[in-house]
Amino acid sequence: MTTNDLRAEARHARAELASTLDAIEYKLNIPKQLRIKRRRLTHALHQLGEDSPAALVGIALGAATVVGVIVWFGASAVAKNR
Repeated sequence: MTTNDLRAEARHARAELASTLDAIEYKLNIPKQLRIKRRRLTHALHQLGEDSPAALVGIALGAATVVGVIVWFGASAVAKNR
């Protein structure tokens, strides 16, 4: 093996090690994973809003309805226990 071959092999090994360390960091860094997922969701919602505003409005109304029903049942349960 020549010196250039050894250097190329060392560069390749360093790149593999860096990739492995990045993967381990990503798996263990929960806040970073949440930030990435939040960005993806935000981007997807923006894209949906541009492509189909009616669908985005429908999703928002559905979510608001679910939250309203949960609050209503929670308030009812609290009122019944008094």
